[in-house]
Amino acid sequence: MLAWIGIALHLPVGFFYLSSGLVAPLWAIIVLIVWWFVLLYFALRERVRRPWWSLGTPLVAFATWFAFLSFGEAVLGWQA
Repeated sequence: MLAWIGIALHLPVGFFYLSSGLVAPLWAIIVLIVWWFVLLYFALRERVRRPWWSLGTPLVAFATWFAFLSFGEAVLGWQA
């Protein structure tokens, strides 16, 4: 049950990834979306053996999204 909660929480984080187009260039959005799908695959694969890991994927997804956009804004000059 915990794994499905983690997967359900992972889906709304995808909205943040898709809305990154307001700040990031196209190549960065593609990288972010691929990363989001990698995390979703990981959560689905580990839902039986390690459900706690699936519960942590939304946190990892949000943290990496925030760090990626913060880096892009600070170092690469991305602006809204």
